[in-house]
Amino acid sequence: MKNAQARTTYLKDYRPPDFLIETTELFFDLFEDHALVIAKLAMRRSTKEGADVNADSLTLNGGQALQLKKLLLNGKLLGATDYLIDEESLTIPDLSSHLGGDGDSFQLECHTRIEPQNNTTLEGLYKSKRMFCTQCEAEGFRHITYYLDRPDVMSRFVTTVCAEKARYPILLSNGNSIASGVSEDDPSRHWVTWEDPFLKPSYLFALVAGDLVSLDDTFTTSSGREIALRLFVEEKDLDKTAHAMDSLKRSMRWDEETYGREYDLDIFMIVAVDDFNMGAMENKGLNIFNTSCVLANPSTTTDLAFQRVEAVVAHEYFHNWSGNRVTCRDWFQLSLKEGFTVFRDSEFSADMGSRAVKRIEDVSFLRTVQFAEDAGPMAHSVRPDSYMEIANFYTVTIYEKGAEVVRMISLLLGPEKFREATDLYFERFDGQAVTTEDFVRTMEDASGVDLGQFRRWYSQAGTPRLEIKGDYNAEQQQYTLTVQQSCPATPGQPDKEPLHIPLRVGLLNTEGEELPLHLHGVDHNETAGQSDLVLNVTQRSQQFIFDDIASPPIPSLLRGFSAPVKMHFDFSLEDLFFLMVHDTDGFNRWDAAQQMAIQVLTGLEKNPASEPPQLILEAFRGVIKKSLVADDIEQAMTAQLLMLPATGTLIERADVAVVERIHGAREQLLNYLAEHLQGDFERLYEANQPSGEFEVTAAAMGVRAVKNLALGFLVRSGDATWLEACHKQFQTADNMTDQLAALRLLVNAGSAAAQPLATEALESFYKQWQHEPLVVDQWFITQACCALPGTLERVRALLEHEAFDIKNPNKVRSLIGAFCGQNHVNFHAADGGGYEFLADQALVLDKLNPQIAARLLTPLTRWRKFEPGNQALMQAQLQRIKASDKLSKDVFEVVEKSTL
Repeated sequence: MKNAQARTTYLKDYRPPDFLIETTELFFDLFEDHALVIAKLAMRRSTKEGADVNADSLTLNGGQALQLKKLLLNGKLLGATDYLIDEESLTIPDLSSHLGGDGDSFQLECHTRIEPQNNTTLEGLYKSKRMFCTQCEAEGFRHITYYLDRPDVMSRFVTTVCAEKARYPILLSNGNSIASGVSEDDPSRHWVTWEDPFLKPSYLFALVAGDLVSLDDTFTTSSGREIALRLFVEEKDLDKTAHAMDSLKRSMRWDEETYGREYDLDIFMIVAVDDFNMGAMENKGLNIFNTSCVLANPSTTTDLAFQRVEAVVAHEYFHNWSGNRVTCRDWFQLSLKEGFTVFRDSEFSADMGSRAVKRIEDVSFLRTVQFAEDAGPMAHSVRPDSYMEIANFYTVTIYEKGAEVVRMISLLLGPEKFREATDLYFERFDGQAVTTEDFVRTMEDASGVDLGQFRRWYSQAGTPRLEIKGDYNAEQQQYTLTVQQSCPATPGQPDKEPLHIPLRVGLLNTEGEELPLHLHGVDHNETAGQSDLVLNVTQRSQQFIFDDIASPPIPSLLRGFSAPVKMHFDFSLEDLFFLMVHDTDGFNRWDAAQQMAIQVLTGLEKNPASEPPQLILEAFRGVIKKSLVADDIEQAMTAQLLMLPATGTLIERADVAVVERIHGAREQLLNYLAEHLQGDFERLYEANQPSGEFEVTAAAMGVRAVKNLALGFLVRSGDATWLEACHKQFQTADNMTDQLAALRLLVNAGSAAAQPLATEALESFYKQWQHEPLVVDQWFITQACCALPGTLERVRALLEHEAFDIKNPNKVRSLIGAFCGQNHVNFHAADGGGYEFLADQALVLDKLNPQIAARLLTPLTRWRKFEPGNQALMQAQLQRIKASDKLSKDVFEVVEKSTL
């Protein structure tokens, strides 16, 4: 068993398939205790370069859950001795003996029986409560029928779904509906046939059968075609669909205007599913969504969740071209579709709200989560070289770092050339399965920009580091930036070659004015009037000299986070304060505030008895003062500027993280700011009270963010008046953002006066929202993330709560995942109880849902970041899991790579 689990797939071993499937006809007969599947495959030998045109053995992928009932080749029934079946495949070893003379094309018909109601892995066809649904990416289709389940085998699908009409009035699959009727054998059963005219791999197949209602709308494309839009949910959730529908229509229009991509089918459908391993899935024409990524209304949904719904709807829709019409050749190329599409949805969200705030949110996540992945045992390149279980590579490196790589390409090409390049990419590879190399080469062909060295971003793992020094020569009026790049060793890659890093910079004079930039040795006419340049860092050590600089400037470096790197420049607190006030780049203003706070927090970690410098008070007071006279649209940036770096960010920045000390310093600074700026926060809170009806707009969300941030500082002040104000907001809030913010503040307040209020609020909240699963998830998260002592005991007790279901991924993520991944101070307690708890739950989940179990283990894989005592305790739990019998491939790969 362990040997099977340890089998590794390598990119270097890729070979094109020896056989292709031209058409796939599927028939599903769905019952309560099983499903019958008939797959009729029109197959032929492949003529692709590298395929074996003389291959005489056909191997199809298939999982253990398949019960083969019948297998026919060109209409002839094969006997049990004509094929071989093991845990992962079905093989017909002597194909030519069955085909006779012409064996280049043939028909294969496979009848299988499966049990969706017992499928707790949520891969393939399974039941989510009373609904049948599928999840086939990456390798789920092989749990439905025997098939060439790989992304470079693309076929045209026709699917018929048959089920009891009373239980399952809605029957859906990919494409357009072409026929329907009642079963001749049983009038209580009905069927619908769907045809998808576009080639697609099996991972994009989808099926849904359930008792659903829909919000229906239409969209008229730029060419005048009318597209039917249908969003399917359970009847109780119909009032939570309008935001997703609006988001879909905005996405469709944006993709036409920004990328020239028009939708291609007659209908676009979304289905909300309670039990789903991922956020959503871009199946051609039939997107299946986790309910958390599609349902939204003000009473049950926070502002962050509204934004997430909009972003995920956009992401899955954008996949119609970047992932579906052009897909990936193999799973090593996963970022070809995911990185590109994350970049596209990020740009969409930036256009829908504040571009600077969106960039801040994306980079905050990248620095905290992806940088940590780069520094851990699961570090891998954007295009990995190998994997044991592909489900483990749906990672922030593939998605978010992959998006940053595309962002750098767009920066190097410029907006016009990048648009020309994406047009060429979609035109050149429509209907094909391609590679990241195909993508980069197309960028070069369309723009003339040499991306030869840049390609290393795809093959080289780790987070690059830039050490930058500035030197001013008064006599020559020149300012020199010396840039050194390096990248630490990662598993399997001890030595790193220099990357092509776009470093976007500006220079400010002492008045805060942007200086014109003239690079030494470059014709000044080329940069005339420019105060913002992208420097091409391509060497290990490089100098950039700026001419005509009249006085020592303050550099604004890595503007807009132009590359996913760690950067160090020896800024003083005063320099950072200056940039926070004067920099015209919104991201760098925020980053200066973060770096300023980090310097202060580092000092408090080293000397907890010291007092923070007055400059931090001046910085916060200045932001608040400016906010009081700013437009509502600017309040989202105010909230970002007033937030200290998260504990997870501080852990990632530390060489050796002492979590209790990091948490203590952060709490100390928060309390200091609350005490010394109480009057300022009172004015900020009062100035951002709602003035009208609830709105889901960027401006309104910014106002609520600032109000609740100010309330958090006021509750910290210890003034009983503000504790009561918080409780009142909880009781009277007309939206989930304000109610949940107040609940979290009460739960984390910790004072004797707050405890009874917190207990009452938690009970009241659950009683009010117990019939709304997504709101109950927030109730679990609030308790799991409480930084006060005793939280682990509370989490253990909540495992037995009536609302918790370990088979539901959302519940697992909300309670177990939130505690282990976000509650750093309690998870990393010195007794190791948090580590033991995570290992216990991972072992239970591995028997039910290996994907979720493997993802939960991420906090333990970061063991190298912590003190020796914590390291030993974390390693002990990883070793305990590794010693367990019959681990899934998902979990085995994680613990194998994470243990010494």
